[in-house]
Amino acid sequence: MLTCKQFLQELSDFLDESVDPALRAEVERHVNQCPNCWVVCDTARKTLKVFKGMDAHAVPEHVQRKLLSALEKAIADKKGVDASPPVGH
Repeated sequence: MLTCKQFLQELSDFLDESVDPALRAEVERHVNQCPNCWVVCDTARKTLKVFKGMDAHAVPEHVQRKLLSALEKAIADKKGVDASPPVGH
């Protein structure tokens, strides 16, 4: 039987129906036996259903800059480096 971690690794392909039938059966078995993974799968299915068919919209430039800055800071923090510019610059 799949572990929850393995289930999460296969979830995207499972929802896209691009996993082989044997793995699909294992994922379905896990989902039916694990209440936590059932909730994750059900929520993901419902989310996809809501957004399917919606028009894509460009992310505003100021939001892109803010996201990039946050990602750079998170990466720097993980590495233990201060990503902010030196004082006075």
